[in-house]
Amino acid sequence: MSQATKRKHVVKEVLGDFVTPTENQQIVKVIGSRGNNLHETVTAQGETFLVSMPTKFRKNIWIKRGDYVIVDPIEEGEKVKAEISFILYKDHIQYLQKQQLWPQGFIEELSAQDKTNKQQEKEEEMEEKDKEEEEEVSDSEDDESDLFVNTNRCNYQYSESEEEDSEEEDEDK
Repeated sequence: MSQATKRKHVVKEVLGDFVTPTENQQIVKVIGSRGNNLHETVTAQGETFLVSMPTKFRKNIWIKRGDYVIVDPIEEGEKVKAEISFILYKDHIQYLQKQQLWPQGFIEELSAQDKTNKQQEKEEEMEEKDKEEEEEVSDSEDDESDLFVNTNRCNYQYSESEEEDSEEEDEDK
């Protein structure tokens, strides 16, 4: 299978399927990347450990700090205690919450994140409204005083006068 075909199938699987964790799987939050496809995670109970990213996800799917993943435990692991089996996005999280499978420790974090996201959206909307009002004012004025002036160039003043135009007409006659 070509690399592009493999990538297409992996992305389709991650974005399209809604997976529920089995008895031995658990949902964890990524709190940092340690390099070499290892990520530091924390459980809903507060336990931190390293998880590895399987080769099918490498260079195809990216995860960042704050993402949630479903992991399979590795029995013989001392430092790396689990392997990522599925990456959860917003719709997956909502699906798991509806199924009552979302860990209680992460529910409070999600509500706090939603509040901060809503506050950021409100602030962005206010900034956009202010920008629109400024644009309306600047469009009506045609004032170029707020433009950047390059001091490395000579400043030429261009002016048209009626006298020059009339002199040119006289010469043409």
